[in-house]
Amino acid sequence: MLIISQRLQQPRAADARLVLPFQMRSRSRFRARLADGEEVGVVLARGQILRGGDLLLASDGRVIEIGAAAETVSTAHSADARLLARAAYHLGNRHVALQIGEGWLRYIHDHVLDQMMHGLGVTVSVEQSMFEPEAGAYHTGGEGGHGSGHEHGHEHGHEH
Repeated sequence: MLIISQRLQQPRAADARLVLPFQMRSRSRFRARLADGEEVGVVLARGQILRGGDLLLASDGRVIEIGAAAETVSTAHSADARLLARAAYHLGNRHVALQIGEGWLRYIHDHVLDQMMHGLGVTVSVEQSMFEPEAGAYHTGGEGGHGSGHEHGHEHGHEH
């Protein structure tokens, strides 16, 4: 099995692509398959989240580009910035990984959170999209950094 254990800082041409959902991109150790089907083992420093476009170096010298997979997400929309800020506050209070755009918030689909958003007066649509949440206030962006401060990758259950 091909081992991938190093993040590249300088742009290089990629030899292969590894497309992953957010839950996998937030782990430091896992097995996966490249787009061509080859099995790989990823062993990275803890606390790093892989983003679409990141480049990794494999044990055989190949450069692997990370792609963000489309997954089921909920996108909350509102033209009212205050209402959207309230929605972000309530989602953040529940430690929900959150992607923020102009007039919208996105999180991994959860029907209970969707109901909460509706209760706040926010319109929610469920769709297939790439999910690239905020890195977090403590993200340093470099090797050995603290990352998002949330290594567990949101694998824990929420009581709903």
